[in-house]
Amino acid sequence: MTGAEHYREAERLLDQIVDAEAHGATDVVLKAAQVHATLAMTAAIAEMDVYAAWDGVGTGRSEKRAKAWAEVMAQ
Repeated sequence: MTGAEHYREAERLLDQIVDAEAHGATDVVLKAAQVHATLAMTAAIAEMDVYAAWDGVGTGRSEKRAKAWAEVMAQ
């Protein structure tokens, strides 16, 4: 999944919280939404690092690490 897809999945899960409450699954749904939101944020930060490295701005990250994230994001 891409960062954007993780974000959308977190929102989708949170939209289902009322139904989850009725079935006693609130904790499961909230935990799943939290995981997807965290992965979305991680992807966004990684993407910013990659673009900064390519633009020559630099964020203290090595070019090697930026390229590694670029490969992961391309999958």
